[in-house]
Order: sequence, then C-alpha cells, then structure tokens
Amino acid sequence: MASTTQAPVKLPRVAITYCTQCRWMLRAAYFGQELLSTFGTSIGEIALIPATGGLFTVHLTYKPERTTEDSSEDVAVQQVLIWDRKAEGGFPETKILKQRVRNHIEPGKDLGHSDKPSNKAKSEEKVPTKQAEEPTAPGTVTDSDNDMQAAMALEQKECEDCK
Repeated sequence: MASTTQAPVKLPRVAITYCTQCRWMLRAAYFGQELLSTFGTSIGEIALIPATGGLFTVHLTYKPERTTEDSSEDVAVQQVLIWDRKAEGGFPETKILKQRVRNHIEPGKDLGHSDKPSNKAKSEEKVPTKQAEEPTAPGTVTDSDNDMQAAMALEQKECEDCK
C-alpha cells in the first residue's frame, strides 16, 4: 500500500513515465542514468514512473534562474514536457534529450560531443543523396550504448494494448 506521506521534491526533477506493458523500464532507466551522468548534482532527482498504454514521456520540473527583470519577484516553479514518444514519433536520441534538459536547467553548459552534429548529419549536409553510412571510428561505441541496444532489441514489440 502506498504511503500518504510525501517527501520534499528536489528540483530540478526529471520524471520519466514509461509503459510497463511495452517493457520500457530499461530504456527509462538508461535515459535517467545518462542524464545523471551528464548533469550530476545539477539534477535534484530522477523519477521513473510506471504506466500503461504505450506511454513514454519525459517531464522536467524546475525553477528558472532569476533574471534582472524579475529579481524583485519570486520565480514560479515550471513544468515542461521534454519528450513525448507519441507526439515525437519515437524515442529520443540521448544527445537530444540532454540538450533539451540543458536548455532549461543549465543553458550555458557545454555538452561536448552531444552539442556537435553526428557524422551522419554532417555527411547528409555535404551530399544530399542517400548514401551508405560510413563506419564509426574504432572505440566510439561505449558499453552503455551496447546495453541500450540490447534493451531496445527486447522492447521491439509493443504490447497489444499499447498500439
């Protein structure tokens, strides 16, 4: 039975709601891990929220930094939808998710390689015709990338209720 006592929420808070019927818990946990690895203590908490019906959303609750214009008044806590699988037509790339979170909680933060266009985007800019992808440089695939690919392979089929 769920407790009625509420603990204080630590902001900024990222809430990842995922469909248990579709078995998207590993994907949700992976995204949470990536955000925590990138932002560290700049994120107050990550919440994994089980749901049904093919739902996969990422919400950010945060208190915007004060600007000189609103220094005299208290800035209200805001909640913003960072990603919605149904609206966006799929799951986010990790770098896109990081960029969207960063734009709200640490706009000046450099995300390193996550701020640069991918090799695929660069090659598409140069040659607009469809070409085979060039192999990536050795050592660019991390263990977490392999873990995510394995988890996604298990999740390929949506449950009947979630379509």
